Amino acid sequence: MENCIFCKIVSGDIPSSKVYEDDDVLAFLDISQATNGHTLVIPKKHVRNVLEMDEATAETVFSRVPKLARAIKKATGAQGLNIINNNEEAAGQTVFHAHIHLLPRYQEGDEFNFQFVQHEPDFAKLAELATTIQKEVNE
Repeated sequence: MENCIFCKIVSGDIPSSKVYEDDDVLAFLDISQATNGHTLVIPKKHVRNVLEMDEATAETVFSRVPKLARAIKKATGAQGLNIINNNEEAAGQTVFHAHIHLLPRYQEGDEFNFQFVQHEPDFAKLAELATTIQKEVNE
């Protein structure tokens, strides 16, 4: 895609700090470095996000994640690692080329805050929603 920054990284028009590359997948350090070692894993083929990804591309990209996550954790000495994927603007996607964030975590206070709101679950609503989603999965 012509104006896609990640496509320009894939083509070599924009430099990056590559940590992994094969025929289909590229992984490079995010220039924002939310935590030390913050890495992006992308398909080389342009696809907007997971919502538009075909099964073959998803299999190819996501199959690289465990190896990369282990390598990043070992190389950085991290205590853990978050795997994050944002799809569409409402979910925080800012670059519209599919990518997975691998965020090494070190300890509380490592300047990255990813907290879920704790509340009492409504199991009836959860069951209803699960049924609705199941119908879509089976379409």
